[in-house]
Amino acid sequence: MGSNLTASCWVHPDLGVHAGSLFWTLNGQQLPSALYRVLSPTNLSVTLAGLSASKQKSGDNLVCHNHKGHILAGSCLYVGMPPEKPVNLTCWSRNTKDLTCSWAPGGKGETNISTQYTLKYKLRWYGKEKECEDYTHTQPYSCSITRDLHLFTPYEIWVEASNQLGRATSDVITLDILDVVTTDPPSGVTVSRVGQLEDQLSVRWEAPPALKDFLFQAKYQIRYRLEDSQDWKVMDDVGNQTSCRLAGLRPGTVYFVQVRCNPVGIYGSRKAGIWSEWSHPTAASTPHSERLMSGSCDSKSSGDSNSTLRRELKQFFGWVRKHAYGCSSMSMKLYDQWRVLMQKSHKARNQVLQGDKS
Repeated sequence: MGSNLTASCWVHPDLGVHAGSLFWTLNGQQLPSALYRVLSPTNLSVTLAGLSASKQKSGDNLVCHNHKGHILAGSCLYVGMPPEKPVNLTCWSRNTKDLTCSWAPGGKGETNISTQYTLKYKLRWYGKEKECEDYTHTQPYSCSITRDLHLFTPYEIWVEASNQLGRATSDVITLDILDVVTTDPPSGVTVSRVGQLEDQLSVRWEAPPALKDFLFQAKYQIRYRLEDSQDWKVMDDVGNQTSCRLAGLRPGTVYFVQVRCNPVGIYGSRKAGIWSEWSHPTAASTPHSERLMSGSCDSKSSGDSNSTLRRELKQFFGWVRKHAYGCSSMSMKLYDQWRVLMQKSHKARNQVLQGDKS
């Protein structure tokens, strides 16, 4: 790109055609005669200054015609740039069964001519250099190695880029497959209500089945959002358990929930695992709040609110003394039972009030 090019078209003297009657086209468009130079009665040249990038990967067609427009000769021009060093080489293994690597072209990325990228790899100390063959991965600039993989042995991996103007090689990365394992998303994700608690949902899931025989410590993340929102809230502290309770939710609202997994310490690896894709969204709704459904518009004073809070706390502790024996018995289940009891109490109170009004 940016260079100058001069091409010449000769015609045999026996044809009786003078070079001054010829003309040039580039990709079917006639070039201005100001670019021509008659070198002899049988030789017409054209000079293209400051070449721009090829309009198509198959090259640009520069063609010489006689005065009737018939093609006499031509050439295919490839105008572009040599590749720069590929960057951002990253690899991951799905369930230790394969190794997929992706990268990005160096520099501005586009060479404007056909450029070949080859992923190469070898065992670090004694392996023979090999080339990745499966470039059918869905994302561009990636390749999957699906056979003859070795665990507990580091690999050296790099990418070579080449075209008709030059070649370039990425930095070499070294990795052990066990350090870059990711899993399938957790399966069997279910979301359900927690009794009649209007602000909570229970989420359960199963560990990725492909790793059930591996020694590892999984970490999980949950994210959830409102039905009419695209903003996800992420819970990072789920740990290794396969269930979790979402609290502080809006009553009578549909939520979408997803879970993902990070396998940590497979066969003793000390590297942080790679997060899986998120599971398919699972939807559930929280129960409607009886308080919101009562339709009451009366605003209570702060004194009345404090009085109500003291009364409900007194009821709670009295209920605990009746149903719990020692602090060790005050489990989440016990708290849930009291919450349900309070909701029923509010519902009954609202029904009485509505009966009095009628």
